[in-house]
Amino acid sequence: MAIANYIPDDRPLHILTAKPEQFAAIPREAQITQLPDMIGAPSRSKVLHKEPTPSVLHCVPLGVDETREHMGMIADTLRKVDPALFVIDVSAEIALLARIMSVPAVTIRMHGDRSDAGHIAGYEAGVGMLAPFDERIEQPDYPGWARSRTFYTGGLCTTNDSVQSREAARRKLGLSVDQHITLVIAGGGGSGTPYAPLTVAARAEPDALWLVAGPVHREGHETDFGNLRELGWINNLTDYLCASDRVVASAGDNTVHEIARAAKPFLCIPEWRYFDEQQIKAAQLARLGAAVHLPTWPASISEWQKALEATDGLDTNALADLHHPDAAHNAAHWLESEANRLWS
Repeated sequence: MAIANYIPDDRPLHILTAKPEQFAAIPREAQITQLPDMIGAPSRSKVLHKEPTPSVLHCVPLGVDETREHMGMIADTLRKVDPALFVIDVSAEIALLARIMSVPAVTIRMHGDRSDAGHIAGYEAGVGMLAPFDERIEQPDYPGWARSRTFYTGGLCTTNDSVQSREAARRKLGLSVDQHITLVIAGGGGSGTPYAPLTVAARAEPDALWLVAGPVHREGHETDFGNLRELGWINNLTDYLCASDRVVASAGDNTVHEIARAAKPFLCIPEWRYFDEQQIKAAQLARLGAAVHLPTWPASISEWQKALEATDGLDTNALADLHHPDAAHNAAHWLESEANRLWS
């Protein structure tokens, strides 16, 4: 959505997605094709379901109607549209499909241990990769040949809400100007943010206010504390970011750059993701001094106090410098220039 805003109007845009509602507010004209949702769809045959997956692929169960329809619609669209460039969100299998169909493709880069045959094949099949982050947080083990084919947009954030002072944000939200406030951003993906460790954090700072934005996972044995408040899903996260003194969150791309926009001390506790994507990204943030990286949630008051002290000692400029306001524009400009270069 952010990148589409800067693609030239005379460049037709066609979007393939299983969730067209995500593009309801797209800022320009675009044709949208809805794909079947194949995630978790069953195979029609138990025998086919047991067939081993080829090493060069990741998720290709046999005998699944939705998968056949999904990939068939992509293939049919590529045949009919004949795109100048096909931008692929992560999937190595679709990158291979594009190459087989003689269509130039660009794959969106993510962090993680992606040295397996499937990812390498996907990187090799495309004409390049687009990384929506600053090259300084690239992982050291990413191959040089692949790095040379990657365009780094700088830190891309889809949020455009204005950043304001801590005091102004607190007045707007009706929060105390004097109390120390920690904002926890709980994501909706993965296994979710556990509530129990947050209760220990609240005990570690009884005079501070802990605010939790987003859903949490409860096991049923937790004790609530008066200085730990759940906000649920909110549509004004930037206001709370600006109002906070520090932020505890995972290492999702957009989340990292939302915190960077607000220039807040960042305690990064990654969620489980395939190929250790968030753990590796968090390690690179810590390497730059842009965040404190904890692989797991603290389980004791002393652990929390030690981690929070380290977080408060961060130079927030290191994180703020990773957000690039022009990242979406940079991405669109590069894609357009690549489309022109490849077909010159």
